[in-house]
Amino acid sequence: MLLLLAFVLIVGALAALSAALVREEAPTGLARALHALDQHGSSGRELAEDADRSFADRVLEPLQQRALGLGRRLTGGDKAERIRRKLDLAGNPTGWTVDRVISTKVVCAAGFPICALAYGLVVGLGVTWLALLVILALVAGFSAPDLFLHQRAAKRADKLRRTLADAVDLLTISVEAGLGFDAAVQQVARNTDGPLAEEFSRVLREMQLGMGRSDAMRAMGERSNVDELHTFVGSMVQADAFGIPIGQVLRVQATEIRTKRRQYAEERAQQVPVKIMLPLILFILPCLFVVVMGPAVLGAIDSFGGTG
Repeated sequence: MLLLLAFVLIVGALAALSAALVREEAPTGLARALHALDQHGSSGRELAEDADRSFADRVLEPLQQRALGLGRRLTGGDKAERIRRKLDLAGNPTGWTVDRVISTKVVCAAGFPICALAYGLVVGLGVTWLALLVILALVAGFSAPDLFLHQRAAKRADKLRRTLADAVDLLTISVEAGLGFDAAVQQVARNTDGPLAEEFSRVLREMQLGMGRSDAMRAMGERSNVDELHTFVGSMVQADAFGIPIGQVLRVQATEIRTKRRQYAEERAQQVPVKIMLPLILFILPCLFVVVMGPAVLGAIDSFGGTG
């Protein structure tokens, strides 16, 4: 014990000596007063600037930056291109960028398990079920932004498929009335709404910025996964390249697109019986059995009970 106490005292003395040797000379007199005033003024300015910042700038933005750094390490380098492709298919929702998607994936992957853990503790689940719930919540949170973009892309593709035939008809009428293709596209973008009108407006802006018509049309086709739109874009590009009259091509495309839209509607209608089978078996038939067989069962119970 004496040796240990002596060792501790020696180490403490050496630490104090080294701190005294490396310590800078403190300002004295007027220099110390000026230094104190300078420190007080700078801290006051920093506090005022920090108070003027919003909650999003002070808390949410640093949290998003940390989540973005972690998400980039987890997702890899090629994930950004795939997310950008999903954003294009979803119509580039306002405020959604690749960095925001990555940071949202990390935040949801951290927040969903915490909520699931709290729910499991309140309900009183066992350790096994609690761990399984947390793992499922982790996977669901990390996949939630991807599912959101997939849903937006599916809705956008359905709207494009339903409005493409009418837009091509309007293009055909405008071209046959004497307008050029660019002016006809402008008429469609001005007199219609929805994702197709937005795409035509973007094509016009890209052409005004110097992009060729064929390149702008190809870019519009790449921003969608609708086969009818890809066929329309390919036909317009070939007509522009070989000098084919655009009015004739538009009329043929309008007829084919309407035929494909009718076939798509028939296909969706044939899928209804298959999709309705599961809710029919799980929810509708049990209620029907209760309503139909319930009185008979109650009458049989009364009859056998009275006989006994």
